[in-house]
Amino acid sequence: MLTIKNITQQFGDKILYEDINAQINKGEHVGLIGRNGAGKSTLIKIITGEILPDEGQIIFPKHLRLGYLDQYVNVDDTLTIQKFLESAFSADFEKEQKINDLYATYGETFEDSLLEQAGKLQNELDQGDFYQMPEIIKDLANGLGIDALGMDTLMANLSGGQRSKIILAKMILEKPDMLILDEPTNHLDDNHIVWLTEFLKNFDGTFLVVSHDQDFLNDITTHILDIEFGKLTKYTGNLTRAMKQKELTQETYLRQYEAQQNHIKKTEAYIRKYKAGSRSTMAKSREKQLAKIERLTPPSNSPTPNVVFPYTPIVTTLALDVTDLTIGYTKPLLEKINLTIRYGEKIALKGFNGIGKSTLIKTLIGEIPPLSGSFHFPEKTKIAYFSQELEWENPLESPIQYLSNLFPKANNKDLRQKLSRAGLANQLAQESLKLLSGGEQTKVKLAQMTMEKSNFIILDEPTNHIDQASKENLQATLEKYPGTVIIVSHEAPFYEDFVDRVIDLSR
Repeated sequence: MLTIKNITQQFGDKILYEDINAQINKGEHVGLIGRNGAGKSTLIKIITGEILPDEGQIIFPKHLRLGYLDQYVNVDDTLTIQKFLESAFSADFEKEQKINDLYATYGETFEDSLLEQAGKLQNELDQGDFYQMPEIIKDLANGLGIDALGMDTLMANLSGGQRSKIILAKMILEKPDMLILDEPTNHLDDNHIVWLTEFLKNFDGTFLVVSHDQDFLNDITTHILDIEFGKLTKYTGNLTRAMKQKELTQETYLRQYEAQQNHIKKTEAYIRKYKAGSRSTMAKSREKQLAKIERLTPPSNSPTPNVVFPYTPIVTTLALDVTDLTIGYTKPLLEKINLTIRYGEKIALKGFNGIGKSTLIKTLIGEIPPLSGSFHFPEKTKIAYFSQELEWENPLESPIQYLSNLFPKANNKDLRQKLSRAGLANQLAQESLKLLSGGEQTKVKLAQMTMEKSNFIILDEPTNHIDQASKENLQATLEKYPGTVIIVSHEAPFYEDFVDRVIDLSR
């Protein structure tokens, strides 16, 4: 279904991968994994033709129908959700129109061949899903929580996350031979992740999926493609089995790398010592041999994440008091909210996508005015806020420039240290923000949160793009944080061990 042949890709001085090869066969359910910045999204863009590789090629079988989840794809904003989903059956609508045209022409010419053509097309429609389309769309919309948005809602009025969910639904309706999904669970809540998990487990076709949600990947995959050390390795089995195989492979690779490095150092020392002496011929011979060695890629130099949110004390019993609060933009999204959070509590907010979790958070931090009601933070509350949107006022800035503009008193050494502790590799501190992966951009935002003291942390989907090492560090940090925490996350395994309460806004 897909052949990755001799692909090499480099950005500036950073080599993402060199001469990588892999094959995905019919019916395989493949997860693509790797550290933040390893090149997962870049490889997806190479596969879908969005960017050209420096070297190598992507090979598909002829007539393959490929479905790619891209939330930024251009859509007709004047369509309702219902009409947009029905457009997945555009070929069937064209057949229906062709049948009507053939019958109309027959009424004028009485040519029997027209009836034969119409009958053939009608048989194709009868054997397909066209006449079950309303029920199929209804079931899918319910499974993914789209019906809650209102099927008559215009595409123009949807958020990026809502659009992503609906584009996913249309792609499923189109029944491609192969699906390519980049972080499909980012905008789904728990119930709809369960639905998508079951759908993908039972999917007859082939798919390649990138996800940082380990439980999701473990449930749906039959094979794993792993980008590490600039190489692409394919493992058989789900994520758990692949990680066991990888551990053994990694140990072998590290031994080979260390042995090669020792050999290179000894040979270089010999060449330096004897190049101009009596053994110069032997030294030159070893120099030629050394030049022919295919050097192994060094292990990843990404720093181990060690995020710590600085804390400033506050004397209070209550951290937040919400009274009859109505939230929304023009009309209420929820019933009136009454909520009391004790100081030091850690709270998870859950509820289906679009219910208003992010709107509630943006209201609490003052980005959106409440429609009615009130809320109160004690005096000297210092809020640290993480927004799920990866949007930058100046995407050409480097992480260092971005943080320096926010914190002009900080020197470059301090800023680099904060970025390193957030898990961002040192050489990326001077790259443009727009060239960083989603996970790397998230680490810049986490580094920003470590620059100021707080006693109330609010996080909106912080795990969407980060790798497992960063997740585990963030978990441990939030657990130790002495202040109050509100978190919105679709990954219950991430927060369930450290939160004191889960508040379901859909109840």
